[in-house]
Amino acid sequence: MEKIVNDIKEFIEERDWRQFHTPDCLAKSISIEAGELLECFQWNNNYDKEHVLEEVADVLIYGLQMCIALDVDPETIIRLKMEKNAKKYPVDKAKGVSTKYSELK
Repeated sequence: MEKIVNDIKEFIEERDWRQFHTPDCLAKSISIEAGELLECFQWNNNYDKEHVLEEVADVLIYGLQMCIALDVDPETIIRLKMEKNAKKYPVDKAKGVSTKYSELK
């Protein structure tokens, strides 16, 4: 993870783009790219996998840029969120179901 984050930082710095990478602009960019990913599936399930992967990469890159802008370690925040998710969705209640955590019995 550290290598790719450093590669992204270098890419941004070489182009002097950090000035544009404020949290609000990055949040908008993540949403736009997520919309482009969703567009791949808009009318049917016959998607172009290469195009889908490019859009997934864009979402991930912007997500990592948000971590850079906020000066947080992406691996740390992912692990913390996974711990929260594990508590919300215990295996004995969530296995094999798509029920929202607040509705699990």
